[in-house]
Amino acid sequence: MTTSPPRPFEVVADLSSLPSGAIGARHLVWWGNVGFMVIEGTGFALAAAAYLYLMTQSLVWPPVGDALPGLLWGGVFTAALVLSTVPNLWVLRCARAKKAAAVRWGMAGLVLIGLILMALRGAEFAHLGVRWDRDGYGSVLWLLLVLHTTHIVTEWAECAVQAVWLFTHEIGDDQFSDVEDSANYWSFVVLTWLPLYALIYWAPRAL
Repeated sequence: MTTSPPRPFEVVADLSSLPSGAIGARHLVWWGNVGFMVIEGTGFALAAAAYLYLMTQSLVWPPVGDALPGLLWGGVFTAALVLSTVPNLWVLRCARAKKAAAVRWGMAGLVLIGLILMALRGAEFAHLGVRWDRDGYGSVLWLLLVLHTTHIVTEWAECAVQAVWLFTHEIGDDQFSDVEDSANYWSFVVLTWLPLYALIYWAPRAL
């Protein structure tokens, strides 16, 4: 008597009820965004450590002949940056609620806010009081600001591209997820600046 070979194990299920997309931690790109923030946050920490190391090696900080950075434009920029979290969090909320029109105009508004912030950062650079190549203090001071500025510029460029796309294409789950990731990343840019601001403008004055 012959027996037929066993049939391979099969699982059959109806997947039609599953969502076609996801946002938040259920989306793979969300975790990639978190990874970027961890890596770049480490870069900020290393740059801040370089500043602190040079500060501890100097009898006077900043060194004699170097001016302290002006408080006005640094303060104005910081206040504007913190205030930008209000529309940013609103856009994040709209993206999670999948409100297409609100997301479109919200992203356009964030692009305009980014331009204002970059102009304020330019004024901040102009009032640092020291050239980047004068000494170690000048170099590490400019390093911190340039490092943070690159994040502002790249995030602004990403928002600008997204805004154009949102106004010229139909918005689906992937686009809402992209907007959410941009909003989360902007919160990271804001939060990383606050300790850098304290380090640049207030640590030398507290000595």
